[in-house]
Amino acid sequence: MLEIPVMPTNVINRRVEHDWYNGEVPANVDFGDGFWLETAQVFRFCKSTQNPAVRFGTFCSVYAGCSFAVKGNGRCTVGDYTLMNGAMVMCEEEITIGSHCLISWNVGIADSDFHPLDPVQRKQDCMLLNPYTCTGPRPIIPTRPVRIGNNVWVGMNAIVLKGVTIGDNSVIGAGAVVTHDVPPNVVVAGNPAKVVKQL
Repeated sequence: MLEIPVMPTNVINRRVEHDWYNGEVPANVDFGDGFWLETAQVFRFCKSTQNPAVRFGTFCSVYAGCSFAVKGNGRCTVGDYTLMNGAMVMCEEEITIGSHCLISWNVGIADSDFHPLDPVQRKQDCMLLNPYTCTGPRPIIPTRPVRIGNNVWVGMNAIVLKGVTIGDNSVIGAGAVVTHDVPPNVVVAGNPAKVVKQL
């Protein structure tokens, strides 16, 4: 097996070296050796009170186009050697991404609908979300954890919705909308995503 020396991170005292963004990496974001982060801006919507709210393994790479919108009780885990380049992670409860994954541009991963499906409740929710008309608590929105296995490639503009588990070694085609579990060792594509190839 290839011996790789432990590399330092470019996050020093919660600040990213040469970052154009003035914020820091939140204290409840953990990362392993060799973590590389392009900008702390990816955590500007990380509002979780959990510790850790986001945990990265070793040698993860997170690029500027990413966004971790992790809500009050949300937790997100990313495995070793995973590269994220432009993904939006919207976590109300739990999102787990395995090791050696490639998560591409404009990928959306969400463990909740974040708004009611019922039209009357949705209209009320819009008013409750407005800072000037907020008068009470929002309706309860169902959540279901998302689990992405190891060595998964999620292609550009794909969407992974709540409650989905993606098996190891699978590929999610560009633009796919994943609404149901994906077995290991397959390629899925389309809306809704369906198996198009065995690996």
